[in-house]
Amino acid sequence: MAIQNIGFIGCGKMAQSIINGMITYGGYAPEQIQATAVTDKTISYVTEKFGIEIGNDNQKVAAESDVLYLAVKPYVYPNVIEEVRSHIRKDTIIVTIAVGVTLKEMANLFSSETRVVRTMPNTPAFVGEGMTAYCPNENLTDPELEELQSLFSSYGQAEMVKENLMDAITAVSGSSPAYVYVFIEAMADGAVKQGIPRELAYQLATQAVYGAAKMVMETGLHPGELKDHVTTPNGTTIRALASLEEDGFRGSVIKAIDHCFKK
Repeated sequence: MAIQNIGFIGCGKMAQSIINGMITYGGYAPEQIQATAVTDKTISYVTEKFGIEIGNDNQKVAAESDVLYLAVKPYVYPNVIEEVRSHIRKDTIIVTIAVGVTLKEMANLFSSETRVVRTMPNTPAFVGEGMTAYCPNENLTDPELEELQSLFSSYGQAEMVKENLMDAITAVSGSSPAYVYVFIEAMADGAVKQGIPRELAYQLATQAVYGAAKMVMETGLHPGELKDHVTTPNGTTIRALASLEEDGFRGSVIKAIDHCFKK
């Protein structure tokens, strides 16, 4: 199938990030995307910001979509699916972005024949740098999976994984932008403490994180090796790293991911 019409039931921050990524970086036209939202405020904002069709008719969006994103909170899924189930075509692909909702649960809410893909995206999709892990059920064909890989890659990178990894991926990829934002904020606070103006502090910290991440991705070198390139004997960097280790930096990050996974 060729994906022409993409629908979103729910249009919060995650859906907006994906929509902006699709339009700005992925080559999809606003005319190909429609969505629903509960509040007039969201409908007005999304209309002005993205130029897509948006209203509050879930059944219409469900009936007209080749791919339908369920972008509502997990606890809302049963009610929304009950509302739209009979309006979805047999060849429509359902994409979930809700934490913890399994393919088995989706089969129970729809039917065993429904094409469902469980995904975990993240908000950097907004700037075309998202990371989407996804796992399809057995109903999707190879050509459909190729289409979905292209769709998910339109707003960043995408990787098909086994479903038993999805909860861990949520902790490492779905939630981790928040960890990085806190890290950037903390580095900027440290810079301000040393007399650097706030705006410059954020620029320095942000570019350092961006550049370091790009080094890992493009060189293929182990992060530890790249760390060693910056760390000279008895130098400034090793002093900072030693302080981080003394305060349990690595352990704190690992513990945070563990808590996120358990939740």
